[in-house]
Amino acid sequence: MLDGQDLWVFGYGSLMWRPGFAPVEQVPARVNGWHRSLCVYSWVHRGTREHPGLVLGLDRGGACRGLAFRVEAAKAAAVLAYLREREQVTAVYREMVRPAALADGSGRTVPALFYVVDRNHPQYAGKLALPDLVRHVRQGRGISGANPDYVLNTADHMAGLGIRDGLIEALAAHLRVRPGHSPAADVDDVE
Repeated sequence: MLDGQDLWVFGYGSLMWRPGFAPVEQVPARVNGWHRSLCVYSWVHRGTREHPGLVLGLDRGGACRGLAFRVEAAKAAAVLAYLREREQVTAVYREMVRPAALADGSGRTVPALFYVVDRNHPQYAGKLALPDLVRHVRQGRGISGANPDYVLNTADHMAGLGIRDGLIEALAAHLRVRPGHSPAADVDDVE
C-alpha cells in the first residue's frame, strides 16, 4: 500500500470532522459500492459492552459521499499506523483501498484507503429502526466521548458539505431535544 506515493484516506464519519492528522489536501469525494450506516455497536470509543453506542460503518451497496484526505508520502506510514490504532481497536472494520471520485471539478479518481464494516463481527448491528438508534446513541459514552456528540458533529459536517441522509438527520433532530420528546412525536411512536 505504501509505495512512496501520497496516501489518500476517505472519511465518511468522524474522520470528516476529527481526522487526527494534517492532510495536505482535503476534497469532497464519493465511493461506490458502499453506503454510510449507523451499523456498528461501539464498545470502546462511543460506548461500552454493557451500554453500547452506535457508530458509522460503510456497509455493502449504494454509494457514499464524504471527504478524501491526501497525506504526503513522508507522513503516510505514521498516518496509517494512527488510523489502524484508531479504527481497528476491535477489528470490526476491514481496511480497503478502492477508487474514490474526487468532487473538485478535476475529474480525478484516486485510490483511497477506507474502512468497511465486517458483517460477521459481533459488533455489526445491521439496520436498526430509528427508536433503537435513538436509544443506543443516547446511552453511549466511551473513551472518545458521548455518542450523541459523535452523531451531531457528523450530521452537522454532512450538512455543511451538502450531504443529505434522512435517517441521520432524523436521529440528529431527536438528539437535539430532551429525552422523551421528539420534534414530531415521542421516540416510542417513531416508525
